[in-house]
Amino acid sequence: MKKLNRLALLIALSFVTTSLTAHDLEGAVSSEDRTPKNMLRDSARNPVETLSFFGIKSDMVVVELSPGGGWYTEILANYIHYPGTLIAAHWSKDSEVAYFRRGRANFEKKISENPMYGRVEIVDLDSELADANSVDAVLTFRNLHNWLGPNMDKIFSNTYKALKPGGVFGIVEHRAKPGTSMEKMKKSGYVTEAHALEIATRHGFELVAKSEVNANPKDTADHPKGVWTLPPNYRLKDKDRDKYSAIGESDRMTLLFKKPIQS
Repeated sequence: MKKLNRLALLIALSFVTTSLTAHDLEGAVSSEDRTPKNMLRDSARNPVETLSFFGIKSDMVVVELSPGGGWYTEILANYIHYPGTLIAAHWSKDSEVAYFRRGRANFEKKISENPMYGRVEIVDLDSELADANSVDAVLTFRNLHNWLGPNMDKIFSNTYKALKPGGVFGIVEHRAKPGTSMEKMKKSGYVTEAHALEIATRHGFELVAKSEVNANPKDTADHPKGVWTLPPNYRLKDKDRDKYSAIGESDRMTLLFKKPIQS
């Protein structure tokens, strides 16, 4: 049923999107459709290099897990065109957590207000994401720390099911120092690379490659308010702001996994 619904949506939207410009990746990143405030983060988040490393193509079916306010969604929505689709897996609108409900509502409002999001579907993060073996790539950016515990297992399991054999799973995450405890990971917002690898391989993924494109050697990953001490959050407000501004955004691991092709 999901596959039929998606096909009908793609056919309908193909007529709408013919009047919109299909961007290459660099064009999608520099598009005037993006929020100027978001574009200021490009030098810290390296979207062209990151999406190129993950092998994302404009005709893919891509799931973005926990898109938040849509920082990467703006780029992906500009880039992906027919027959590709972008599926945004957000918090449920019926969540018991008010913050999650507000986040979903704000995201839906953003999507509804600009025709460039015409190829974006929204599903619940705790759903099956898509039909089994139907997705080319699943991506998530700076979210693993929010899922530590049973939620991460469920999300990784559903990701594996949704991906086609040979499909890719790209992860960018704040990187904790080796040996960091689970308690400190949850408190600081930084996750060890070892933990990310362990969870992924446990769910059947194979590591393809690692990249240091989002690394920041200035970041010690040990701050009074965790990763949120750094820009763009500045949890300490004006206290030591120059110091944290000089450090920049967090040190991040960039990991590429794939779902094996079964023989």
